[in-house]
Amino acid sequence: MNKTRFRILVFLMSISMIGIILVQLYWINSSFIKNDEQFKHHTQQVLNNVAKKLDDKEVIDFYKRYFQITDSLGRAPKREQLRKIYFYDKDTKTNETLIYSNTILPQDFGVNGAFFNKNAYPIGIKNYISNRKTQIYKGNSLEGNTIKLEAKPNVTIEKSGNLEILDRVQFYVAFRDIVSQRPIHRRISPKLINSILNFELHKAEIKTPYEFAIYSNGLATKIKSEEFRYDKCTTYGMPILMDADGNTKYQLLVRFPNKTNYVFSELMPMTILSLLFTLIIIITYSSALKQLITQKQISEIKTDFINNMTHEFKTPIATINLALDAIKNPKIIDDKEKVQKYLQMIKDENKRMHAQVENVLRISKLERNELEIKKEPHQINDFIQEAIDHVSLILEDRGGEVQTHFNATRNTVLLNDVHFTNVLVNILDNAMKYSMEKPVITISTENIKDFVVIKIQDNGIGMSKAAQKKVFEKFFREHTGDLHNVKGHGLGLAYVKQIVDDHNGQVFVESEKGKGSTFIIKLPLIN
Repeated sequence: MNKTRFRILVFLMSISMIGIILVQLYWINSSFIKNDEQFKHHTQQVLNNVAKKLDDKEVIDFYKRYFQITDSLGRAPKREQLRKIYFYDKDTKTNETLIYSNTILPQDFGVNGAFFNKNAYPIGIKNYISNRKTQIYKGNSLEGNTIKLEAKPNVTIEKSGNLEILDRVQFYVAFRDIVSQRPIHRRISPKLINSILNFELHKAEIKTPYEFAIYSNGLATKIKSEEFRYDKCTTYGMPILMDADGNTKYQLLVRFPNKTNYVFSELMPMTILSLLFTLIIIITYSSALKQLITQKQISEIKTDFINNMTHEFKTPIATINLALDAIKNPKIIDDKEKVQKYLQMIKDENKRMHAQVENVLRISKLERNELEIKKEPHQINDFIQEAIDHVSLILEDRGGEVQTHFNATRNTVLLNDVHFTNVLVNILDNAMKYSMEKPVITISTENIKDFVVIKIQDNGIGMSKAAQKKVFEKFFREHTGDLHNVKGHGLGLAYVKQIVDDHNGQVFVESEKGKGSTFIIKLPLIN
């Protein structure tokens, strides 16, 4: 997959992922707004029911009080005929005449607003009685349309009862005018409001804490719960205790402190599932993207590795071929000194190729835990000296030098002589390889608690901060700028870290571009 296609794929996947997240957030927000509107609607219904019950309670209490007063007066009410209605109907077939009369009589007990409130207007309150009579005359009880004085109706039906409509209207008007002059604390109590509110909220299945208060013309009254605090977002209101004209100065306010949590709690199961699935998609996407990038890097690393290995083998093979051709030359084959020289060249180049193959095999075996490393107690100074001897010829050829400062008084550690020598040789080889001038290498040791610390400092080209983090990774190689003669395949330091880790030690590097590098190895001492 080329870089352009890979970038397009990553871009499309990222856009899709962001789209999924935005859709989920939009759905959660829309659901929350919808639930909030439903909560508001249900709350307004509850407050409307509460206002109606408060009103009905006050009416009932007033009725009871009124009838208690009228019963306690002990006198008959005054009655005056308000109106009398007649209805006349004659059936010619049956020769029957029906006369219906309805007399409306107001009953005045002499009770007015002062009985309920000293400051009330002297409004009289009356009951209205309806006396209804139905008379049926048969045969010749009537002459024409005139009833004979001595004639008696064949059938008489009399009924009497209250006129509820008139009673209700007159009572309602008088009641409203009277109670409107009472102070609010005499009309309702916090206990009554709390009882009705609690019942209605439970009935509407709104199970969240609440606080309430009665406001008069926008100002708080003493009728309220202890913790009430007005908040625009969580408080709902409803007018209560209307007068006869439909006006009121009182408003019932109810606040739900945990409204947001309550509204959101209804979305919680679906929200958690939605977020969980979104998180799974994000993790899966991130993992897939990481795998894609890793595979791409591995592919590039493999390509570089093959190219480097090909280059590493190409030169020795060419040198061996040239040496063999030279030996075949009749003029040279009899010259033992030259033949020996060419044979040594073949041996050295073959050894070089063998070393490259061994490095690859060692790393592979270390990763599969197939490489057996037996460790024995050794003096660390001896290994440092042996490693210096391995690179001495190359160092002399480059005109370089090694300075040693063995400051560690305790230096006995458990080591594998072969592999740890290779570790030191690899680091020294890198120090020489990456030095543009004559390599100057300083090796020092010191004791820190129960550890021996080996520092190998060079005067090479150094490395960047980013390179320091990756220098021990397999196949990693930093660009060397103008240093074109540096060859390798990024396995040496990876091998170093594997061996040091197997010795229960630590290895890290301190470096600065253009000022050289210092490799530090920390190993536990034998107590």
